[in-house]
Amino acid sequence: MTIQTVILAAGMGSRLGRVLPKSLTVLSDGRSIMQQQHENIRAAFGDDARITTVVGYRAEDIVELFPDANYVYNERYDQTNTSKSLLRALSATGRGGVLWMNGDVVFDPRILDRAIGNIQADQSFVTVNTAKVSDEEVKYTVTPEGWIDELSKTVVGGIGEAVGINYISQRDKRAFMRQLSRVDDQDYFERGLELAIAEDGLRLLPMDVSDLYAVEVDFAEDLERANAALL
Repeated sequence: MTIQTVILAAGMGSRLGRVLPKSLTVLSDGRSIMQQQHENIRAAFGDDARITTVVGYRAEDIVELFPDANYVYNERYDQTNTSKSLLRALSATGRGGVLWMNGDVVFDPRILDRAIGNIQADQSFVTVNTAKVSDEEVKYTVTPEGWIDELSKTVVGGIGEAVGINYISQRDKRAFMRQLSRVDDQDYFERGLELAIAEDGLRLLPMDVSDLYAVEVDFAEDLERANAALL
């Protein structure tokens, strides 16, 4: 079975202060962020994984280093956010479910091992960390039944953080894409998930990986934390 995976790497990543795309930032072990993502995907899914990367800013730098991946170009990378980049990628991946991740996530490869059961069951999920809840991160709440209820940076009373690795099932994909097409250009893809929950009855599972590392690298201190986790 082909596992469709998407890496969102179109943005400029200006907060980190690098010239190259943020996904090409070199880690302490000598790999780039994107290289460790590719290796983690291959370790979990082998040749069954089809990797599609959304590129924009300095796209040629990424394509040159990863020529075997499939690419979707967001020419409006400087005017849109992850909602529109993900919409383009989902449109290019056929009918099946899709695992996707932000292009700046440094993560424990065991996270994808843990995700395999949900992917095989075609259960939509968001990977979460309940160990901390920072104001600047995407936070979430759950329904009494345990499904994701609210999911955004503005959530009040969040019980954990989303860590940027997610899966949308085949049955939920069309509704999610419809909502992504509706949201504002500057919205994150989480807004599309929230609308699909509210209007389409999407049941989104919080997959807890609090015992494993997953760091979204936005600032220099995040890079330090990611490098420390690799030791």
